Amino acid sequence: MSDNVTTTIGFIGLGRMGLPMAARMVTAGHTVYGYDVAEMARQRLAQVGGKPVSDLAEVAAAHTIILMLPDSAAVSAVLHDAALESKLRPGTTVIDMSSSEPMETRKLAEEVARRGMRLLDAPVSGGVKGAEAGKLTIMIGVPEAEYADLAVLLAPLGRMVRAGDVGAGHAVKALNNLLSAAHLLATSEAIRVGQRFGLDPKVMLDIFNTSSGRSGSTENKWPNFIISEKYDSGFALRLMVKDMKIAVDLGNDLGVSMALGEAARALWQDAADTLPATADHTHIATWPGPGDNRARGKLK
Repeated sequence: MSDNVTTTIGFIGLGRMGLPMAARMVTAGHTVYGYDVAEMARQRLAQVGGKPVSDLAEVAAAHTIILMLPDSAAVSAVLHDAALESKLRPGTTVIDMSSSEPMETRKLAEEVARRGMRLLDAPVSGGVKGAEAGKLTIMIGVPEAEYADLAVLLAPLGRMVRAGDVGAGHAVKALNNLLSAAHLLATSEAIRVGQRFGLDPKVMLDIFNTSSGRSGSTENKWPNFIISEKYDSGFALRLMVKDMKIAVDLGNDLGVSMALGEAARALWQDAADTLPATADHTHIATWPGPGDNRARGKLK
């Protein structure tokens, strides 16, 4: 595939991430047929030049189908939809860009292969702003021989890294988010202690960011979404908990001790059970946690 080749893409899942990603593919010259259960999402695709369809099976006309769905269960449900299954053709490539379970991804890839198609995983990091700007990090699980063509196709969306074979992208995405969540919770606890001691959070961040405590939480999330009280990173707290669970379960399945990861996941789950369903993941900083003697934080 050369750098200027365009193609027809079926895009399933036009939510906060899926819609700007589909729009980037339209801008790159691809014909994008998009499906979402929400009519408003389909209308928004039309506004950016895509071709919305109201029947899931209509995306089967595309040679390449991209999925941007909540989890493995949703991916499996789509791929087992009777109407879609009946129209999918041998040779079709399905790219799962959702945050799915790596072991389930491997099983689905084997099943899809028996039908003469291929399933690859290419989850992303970078949030809504990264999707809109085409600056996502895309973690691709694909055989090395197939990587180059896939990289050309997905180039409008951001920077690509081949993580390994099928399932590797989903594995490293979950592990990345486990690290990100642990960093953010630890940073929030440290800053809370500093505040009670009388330290200025901005001063602490300035020191952390030139010291060994530096992380994406100190450089980006705290200054841009928490100090500002915007709490609008575009990634939901409950989605972070889901990805943490995927990472912890993967470690347990492989016989690796996940004591710290499980402790962090449990704390985030407690926050998810306490904070409103709409909470952004940066709202974790407003959550005191078990045993904290201050009033529970409020959403801004």
